[in-house]
Amino acid sequence: MLRPWQLEIQLDKKSNTAIYLQIADAIISAIKSGKLTSGNALPGSRQLAVLLNVNRNTVIEALDVLLAEGWLITINRKGTFVAAILPQNSTNTKPKPDFDSIDEEPKAHLIFDDGLPDSRLAPMADLARAYREIFNRKSRWQIMGYSNELGAAEFRKAIAQMLNFKRGMNVAADQICITRGSQMAMYLTAHCLFSEGDFVMIENPGYQPAWKAFENAGAKLLPVTISHDGLNLDEVETYLKKYNTIKAIYVTPHHQFPTTVTLSLKKRLQLIALSNQYGFTIIEDDYDHEFHFGQRPILPISSYENAKNFVYIGTLSKIVAPALRIGYLVTTPQNIQKVGNHRKIIDVQGDNIMEEAVLHLINEGIIKRYLKKNNHIYKAKRDYFEGLCQQFLKDKATFTKPEGGLAFWIVPNSKVDTVFVYEQLQARGIQIMNPEKFSFEAPISGFRLGYASLTEKQMEEGITALSEYL
Repeated sequence: MLRPWQLEIQLDKKSNTAIYLQIADAIISAIKSGKLTSGNALPGSRQLAVLLNVNRNTVIEALDVLLAEGWLITINRKGTFVAAILPQNSTNTKPKPDFDSIDEEPKAHLIFDDGLPDSRLAPMADLARAYREIFNRKSRWQIMGYSNELGAAEFRKAIAQMLNFKRGMNVAADQICITRGSQMAMYLTAHCLFSEGDFVMIENPGYQPAWKAFENAGAKLLPVTISHDGLNLDEVETYLKKYNTIKAIYVTPHHQFPTTVTLSLKKRLQLIALSNQYGFTIIEDDYDHEFHFGQRPILPISSYENAKNFVYIGTLSKIVAPALRIGYLVTTPQNIQKVGNHRKIIDVQGDNIMEEAVLHLINEGIIKRYLKKNNHIYKAKRDYFEGLCQQFLKDKATFTKPEGGLAFWIVPNSKVDTVFVYEQLQARGIQIMNPEKFSFEAPISGFRLGYASLTEKQMEEGITALSEYL
C-alpha cells in the first residue's frame, strides 16, 4: 500500500468558508492537479486533525463530503483512498509532467513470451531454505567479502562437472566465468574478442540483444540466413573469402532462435573446420539445452575435440527462475584471463550468496529432480499447443513440433504483414514477440510463440486470435 499523502493545506480561519469545506476543497484541488492520483492513501482522521491543528470532527465532516461526492473511497481495515473513478468534470487542469504523457501499450492479459519457463514452477521454497542454511553457518563470514572475479571456485567446479558429464565437454573450472545472466556473458565475450571495425557473422533471423552487445564493442554484423537444418554455410564461406577481419560467428545451434531448428551434424563439422581454417571464434549460445523432449539432446559444438576456437554461453536463470541472473561462459585458457580482467572493470565479482544457494540445490539433486518433473509438464504443454496449431492454423501456417525448447515457430502460408498482426493482437491485450526484433533488416515472416507459462485456456485464446489474421 502507498504511504499516506503528506498534506500541505493552508487554512484561513477568518474566511467565511467553513473549515471542513476548506479541507475538502484543498483535497479536491490536489486530485485535479495530479498531486493526488487514484489509489493514493490519505492519513487517518486522527493524524489529519493533528497535522492541520483542527478538531477531529472537523476532519471527519470534510471526509464525509468527499466520500459522498465520490472523490474518496474507504476500504475496511485499510483506510481512505482516492477513488479509481472520479466525479465528472474533474479533469486535471494542470499540465502533467512529460513522463505522464508517454504513450503506453495496453496492458496484455495474455503473453506469448520468447520461450521462458513457468516461474510458478520454480523451486523457490528450496532456494529460500538454502539461503537460510547459508546464513546459519558458522563460516558464513567467509562468503561476505570479495572473491574471485570468475566466480566461486566450488560453483565453477560444479558447472564444469555438469558440462563434462551431461554435455560431453572437456573443460576445467578455471575455464569458466560465472556471470549475471547470459547477456553479461555476451557483453564480456564481445569486449574481449572484438575491436573497432571487426566483423562478426550472425544468424538471420536471430537474437538481437547479442547483436547489440557485439556492436557496442565496435563489431560490424554480417547476417547469415537460416534454412531447415541451420546456417547457410555457403554464405559463411563467401564472407570469409571477402573479409579478412572476421573474428567470430554467433550461433544458437541446439534450438535456433527464433526458428527452433537444430544445426545438423554435417554443418557442425563444417563450421568447426572453417573456424580452424580461418581462425574465427564460434560463439555458441546454448540458451535452453535443458529443455529437450527427445531421446537425448545434441551435444554442443564446443564439445568436439577439434573445436579450437570457442566461447560457450549457458544460463541457470531459466532452470531456477528468470529473475535470478546466473549465467556462465566457457572458453579457452587464452581467453578466460581477458574475460576475468574485463569483468573486474564492470563488476568486481558475482553474487557469492546466490552461487552458494544454487550450488546447494545442485549438490542435493534438487535441480535434477526439478528439471525431470517440469520437463514432463512442458512436454504435455507442447503437445497440447501442437494440437491447437493443427486445429486452427493447419491450412494457414507452417510449423514443426520442436524436439526441445519452450516455443514454436509459426510461418504464415500466404503473405502477411507480421508487424500489423502483432499490433492488432497487442490492441486486443494479446502480446506476442514483435517480428521486427528477430530480423536484421526487413521483418521476417514468422511468429515465435512461447507456450510454457500459459494455461490451456490461454493457449487456445491466443491461437484462435492469431488464426483470424492469417
